[in-house]
Amino acid sequence: MSRMGDVLAGFHAVWEFDTDSVLIRFERGIRRPKLFQALGERRIPYEALSSVELSEGRRGTVVLHAVPRPGADPLMEAANGQLKEEADPYRLVLPAERATLAEFYADELRTALGPDAKEPAERHLVTAPEPPLHFKAYDGKASFDGRSVAFRWFWTGASSAKWKCGDQTFTVGELAGVEWRSPEIFNGYLRLLERGAAEPGKGEADQDPAAVVFGLGYGPVHESLPFAAAVLQAVRAAEPEQESAEREPVCRRAGDAGRDPADIADRIRHLGELHDAGLLTDDEFSMKKAELLAEL
Repeated sequence: MSRMGDVLAGFHAVWEFDTDSVLIRFERGIRRPKLFQALGERRIPYEALSSVELSEGRRGTVVLHAVPRPGADPLMEAANGQLKEEADPYRLVLPAERATLAEFYADELRTALGPDAKEPAERHLVTAPEPPLHFKAYDGKASFDGRSVAFRWFWTGASSAKWKCGDQTFTVGELAGVEWRSPEIFNGYLRLLERGAAEPGKGEADQDPAAVVFGLGYGPVHESLPFAAAVLQAVRAAEPEQESAEREPVCRRAGDAGRDPADIADRIRHLGELHDAGLLTDDEFSMKKAELLAEL
């Protein structure tokens, strides 16, 4: 590869080339994709790449596109082809006058590709965003601390089926994977696939206690996709002592231990917002607030 420290600057990112990897630094700005701002920077080992393409872009630009190997990057594995072109973190858009320079780096990258570039990666080679991570879906709050995923249902959004099951907690050892359907697609959701379940990923997400559903303004890509990637990476890295026996999906009730005070406070604030907006009466707000405080 080229000399350590070589830099190629594009419109939304800067690629800094090292001996064994490229560090992608995403620039902040109003017109930058929010996903790039959330990622900050990412180090991509050359062995994580499958191919490198250079093509003509729109409005006097060229695009350098490094294509990751299947299974090498948990972010792209979770995205599963649903990202819009302009939000692809492996694309570097440059002015057309830099086409010759871009071609030079494209050739350098092709030379640096590993011997297994055309094969799916056996493990993740790119690091996902680090937990703790959380985001608000339409029907609940999802949080991940690196060891377990928790869903805390919103009174006003969650289905009766989810309320009946209660708030949910899943350790990474209980999971086989993550299914992310972009919030920019109709009926988007994040679903946890339980290890040993008879039909993981089946059924409507709004009725599944192992899933949270998105909606207008809820679970945006820059929050929910890094979350899904971090969970997926933890699941792939986990080595359970034994596989869980196959079983039918069942409701899992929360334990008798008191709820996290911070979570209760967050839910009360959410109720307060609904009350202030006139969506809850005084009596409804007082009743639900009392129920939440009783859970402490």
